[in-house]
Amino acid sequence: MIPQLTDLVQTLSPFAYALLRVAVGLALVPHGLRNTFGFFPNTGAVALNLKELAAGLDRGGYRPGRFWAPAISLTQLVGGPLLAIGFLTRPVAAAVVLFLLVANVERWRVGKYFWNKLGLEYTLMWTIAAFYVLVRGGGYYSVDHLIGWEF
Repeated sequence: MIPQLTDLVQTLSPFAYALLRVAVGLALVPHGLRNTFGFFPNTGAVALNLKELAAGLDRGGYRPGRFWAPAISLTQLVGGPLLAIGFLTRPVAAAVVLFLLVANVERWRVGKYFWNKLGLEYTLMWTIAAFYVLVRGGGYYSVDHLIGWEF
């Protein structure tokens, strides 16, 4: 590293990490809104409510869909905001990473690697970012840090 930038990098590091954690968390929310409540109907989604999501999961071999559909929605709609604010960061990040690992397998099955072929390229990047959050925890600018729950 350039020695003259050391102080700047150290100063910006907690902000950069918080931005990454917030982005990972908030990126989940629109998907949950779409799959659960039908928001963003013209975005190519095949499921716009929990019943359709459950049926699609059953068809895809993820049974029982009636269990997994609400679990996915909770991960996105509750876990996403919790990651964004950095509360229960590691447990929530673990659930998000597991969810995304399954999504990666599905994306590989459907389109192999490239995102424009519905492959895993896009979900893989989010998985890596979520894994980093899992390893690092809430960070300095988080509710976990504020209340002393850095576990």
